[in-house]
Amino acid sequence: MNRTTLSLIAGTTALAAVTAFAAFDSPSASGAAAPGAPAQLPVERTGLLCPAPSMSDIADTAYTSFTPVTKGAAGSGKARLQAATGQSADGTEGGRGGKSGKGAGKKADEPVLTPKAPGTPASGETSGAEAPALIGTADGRFAPGWTVQETTEVAAGTGRGLLGVNCTGADTEFWFPGASTATGRTDYVHLTNPDDSAAVVDIELYGKDGALKSPLGENLTVKPHASEPILLSTLTEERQADVTVHVSVRSGRVAAAVQALDDKAGGDWLAAATDPAGSLVLPGIPKDATDVRLIAFTPGDDDADLKIRLASPDGLITPAGNETVHVKSGMTTTVDLGDVTRGEAGSLVLTPTDQTVPVVAALQVVRGKGDKRETAFIPAAAAVGTRATSADNSAKGTTLALTAPGGTATVKVTASAGSEGGTPATKTFTIKSGTTQNVDAPAPAGLKGTYALTVEPVSGGPVYASRTLAATEGGIPAFTIQTLPNDHGTVAVPHAKEDLSVLQR
Repeated sequence: MNRTTLSLIAGTTALAAVTAFAAFDSPSASGAAAPGAPAQLPVERTGLLCPAPSMSDIADTAYTSFTPVTKGAAGSGKARLQAATGQSADGTEGGRGGKSGKGAGKKADEPVLTPKAPGTPASGETSGAEAPALIGTADGRFAPGWTVQETTEVAAGTGRGLLGVNCTGADTEFWFPGASTATGRTDYVHLTNPDDSAAVVDIELYGKDGALKSPLGENLTVKPHASEPILLSTLTEERQADVTVHVSVRSGRVAAAVQALDDKAGGDWLAAATDPAGSLVLPGIPKDATDVRLIAFTPGDDDADLKIRLASPDGLITPAGNETVHVKSGMTTTVDLGDVTRGEAGSLVLTPTDQTVPVVAALQVVRGKGDKRETAFIPAAAAVGTRATSADNSAKGTTLALTAPGGTATVKVTASAGSEGGTPATKTFTIKSGTTQNVDAPAPAGLKGTYALTVEPVSGGPVYASRTLAATEGGIPAFTIQTLPNDHGTVAVPHAKEDLSVLQR
């Protein structure tokens, strides 16, 4: 994605944490600024957007908000998360091939949740098919690192299982390798506009042979303060199992996420992949994954040749029979990796064999077998950077995966207080170079409710992270995976090179 840098006054999204990446080298993550380096100051305003969670009448959705305690943050402020208000008179929105509308008994201006203080999670709930998209803002002490998780349980039907997504800021470009227009899949791209003017958006689809004919994806209008769920199969007549979706904004800005639902294998949210790059990390494949598929796409004019390696607990290894992948320009390429983790923690690491060509990628991950399968996605992720935050964790269902593809790294992980009680706890871990570790993350003492985790690199090379949330439902291993890039709690502010106060006298 193209990311917009957070300002001190009006931060909504931020430049992804980009590492000088060909050899996975990075300066120390200690946080100490070099002489003359910009100061890192807390952001003062953040905006987040949550897509409408489900079209199932038996869906139950929880929203969990968390702001880490950030040194130097303002002493006052507030955060609110409420329904998108750009709706028609009957309370529904005109999504192409879908619907979105009024909340479950809530007025449009009534917040779904209102956090009380940084350092403690706050939760809210909605249910049914009419739960709306949400627009949130946080300022003052609630803004730095504000994170909201949307988690939905669907007991039966298409896409049944556990679906989760981090609410995100608005932007102007998004890549989604791993979507589908095939029979048996129902994939929607959700577009949410936080602004006072309409946004105009193009959606392009790319399959195994190149661009799909999709004239209905051009010049789509998203009304102010509204959300549009667009069914991908209505944009083209071509049915393909693996499609890369490119969302570009002609005017305005939106938040975007793909909801990928399978008739037989559950479903989940597919978050946008990190910006196209020559080397990519896809962190946190579950150790009991029964099937893993890599989906890759290069948007430029050149083909890409990539080494495929798995960062295991013991180091980087090459999957037998899948040493490399050739990605043709403008065509979606897939690689079936099977049960690549073989019972151990793992992350996929892609690096160029020779020429560096920007690529986007994601993994489709399956747990279980037969009619007990469940699906989730891992998009290529940006590094943790200064700090990453994960909301909505449970005492038994949370797995935190940390990957250090370059140099050995030391990482501090902090568990917040529980949403209904509990004392924060901290642990420090050393992640060896080239490995992935499913760490024994701390949990609050006396935990009640859910809690948040913050991940802060202390020293060493770049760190990548993801959180898996799992819950067995009716014998089905339901799960959802969220990658953990930088939470953008601070912004770099350059030092003045000279004292200009004399000019104001």
